[in-house]
Amino acid sequence: MIEFLDGTRETVHYSEHFGMRLFINESAIDYPVHWHTAAEIIMPLVNGYTAVVSDQRCELAPGEILFIPPGELHELFAPPSGKRLILQFDYGQFTHMDGFDTTLAMLRPFTVLRSGEDDETLHSLRPLLYKIMDEYFSKSPLSEAQAYSILIQFIVCLGRRILTEERRFPKTHPSKRLRDIERFNRVCRYIREHCTEDIRTDDAAREAGLSKYHFVRMFKQFTGISFTTYLNQQRIMLAEKLLIEPNVSITEVAMRSGFGSLATFNRVFKEHKKCTPSQYKQLYGQHIQP
Repeated sequence: MIEFLDGTRETVHYSEHFGMRLFINESAIDYPVHWHTAAEIIMPLVNGYTAVVSDQRCELAPGEILFIPPGELHELFAPPSGKRLILQFDYGQFTHMDGFDTTLAMLRPFTVLRSGEDDETLHSLRPLLYKIMDEYFSKSPLSEAQAYSILIQFIVCLGRRILTEERRFPKTHPSKRLRDIERFNRVCRYIREHCTEDIRTDDAAREAGLSKYHFVRMFKQFTGISFTTYLNQQRIMLAEKLLIEPNVSITEVAMRSGFGSLATFNRVFKEHKKCTPSQYKQLYGQHIQP
C-alpha cells in the first residue's frame, strides 16, 4: 500500500530495524501512477496482478515475479480478490558491489519472470522471497543481516539470468560471451568511477578495446541503453546523495556530479526522476540553495 504520496512520488518508510519494507497485500484498491527511490519486487500469491511500468502493461499470474527498478513510473491494478507479496528496498546499498549497478541498468524499465519460460529461475527465486519474509518478521538475532544476505542472493540469481541471456550476445560461443560480459562489466565499472569527469564515448570504447562503432552497438546490446544514458544514470545516482545534504547547493551538486551546466543538470534530472532537483530536495525537507 502507498503510505506517503506527493504528486507522483511515493516516499517509502522502512521498518525501524530494516532498510526494506515487506508486506502481504490483499487490497482490491488500484494504485495511481507513482515512483519511488526504492526498488520493488511483486509476486502474486492468489489470483493475478497487473502493473503498468513506463507505459508498458504487464499481467502477472500467481508465482510470477516482477522487478521494478527505482525511479520508474508505474501504476498497479488489483483484481476483486487476491493476495501478493511486495518487497521494497533501497537498491543504492548494493551499487558499490561490482556488477550490481550494471545489473540494475539491464533490469530497466522492468523485468518479469514468466511461468514456463523462466521456470528454472523462478524455482530458485521464490524460496528466497519466502526466506526474506521469514527473517523480516522474525525476532531472531541478526535477522536483518540474514534478510540482506538472502536479498543479495536474489539479485545475484536474477542478474545472472539477465547477463547470460543469449540475446545480449547472439550467435556467440558461451566462452566468448563470458569474456564479453567481463569486458562490459569492466567498462561499466570505469564509467561509475569516472562519471564526474568529462568522459566520452571514445574513452569508454578505448577501455573496452573496441572501435567506437562496435562499442556503441555492443554497449546498447549488453545494457539495453546507450552509453550517454548509462553515464547520466550514474551521475544522477550521485546527485541524489548530494541533494539530501543540507549545506550543498543545487549548483554545487550539478558540478560535483559531473554535469557541465545547471541547465543540463536540471533537464537530465527531471527526465530520470520525474521531478526537479529543487523538488527532490524539498521532499527530504532540506533548505534549498540555488
